[in-house]
Amino acid sequence: MIEIINLHKSFGKHKVLKGIDLEVEKGESMVVIGGSGSGKSVLLKHIIGILKPDEGNILINSTDITTLKEKELYEIRKKFGMLFQMSALFDSMCVWENVGFALMRHKKLNEKEAKAVAIEKLRLVGLVGVEDLMPAELSGGMKKRVGLARAIAHEPEILLYDEPTTGLDPIMADAINELVAEMKKHLSVTSVAITHDMNSAYKIGDRIAVLYDGKIIEVGTPDQIKNTENPVVKQFITGSASGPIKIEGVNYERAFN
Repeated sequence: MIEIINLHKSFGKHKVLKGIDLEVEKGESMVVIGGSGSGKSVLLKHIIGILKPDEGNILINSTDITTLKEKELYEIRKKFGMLFQMSALFDSMCVWENVGFALMRHKKLNEKEAKAVAIEKLRLVGLVGVEDLMPAELSGGMKKRVGLARAIAHEPEILLYDEPTTGLDPIMADAINELVAEMKKHLSVTSVAITHDMNSAYKIGDRIAVLYDGKIIEVGTPDQIKNTENPVVKQFITGSASGPIKIEGVNYERAFN
């Protein structure tokens, strides 16, 4: 479904992606983990075509999107739904208008039709009777659910998740993880999520890819990642300050000696 080949991207002199290779099978849930600033969001923006690579190719259903013109890319993007890190709801629109926005704009549904679809998608994510509320009246977890309802409103083939549990308490984060897993099961979509939350990665991923120093250094099932012998991966998944990954700008020896 998605094939990334030798992907490179720099911003000025800063090399972010240094030859990414990754394949995501149809119907699979792939989770990309990595530290802050490792390039996870940059990778996601390439997959949906927001950024163009300096080198390499991205194939969506065998179509290389790096060679497409904007109009052609626009059509490919209709295959995608995306849950943004901070939900990215329009503050001036009520809940159903947020969910139905793309339906009215791109599918040309009228307000009555769009609202009916929005209410159904909200029900799928566990929200009933909130369609006329404003985003300011919602909790963080509810905003995430509205964002997910919007992402699935046009029945996409591919769902992208940008840090789906960021800003949530552990219980609500687990509820969102359960919901993401349910979306894959019932909608038969291909999913790519980026996160540094290992609980989330283990729960929603069929496979996990580890992004470090601009490259994918390991790909495996949750059990394979948990039992890795790679010291970099092991340090990251255990959250240890000691190991080959150094914390930029921190020198404990100098601080305490």
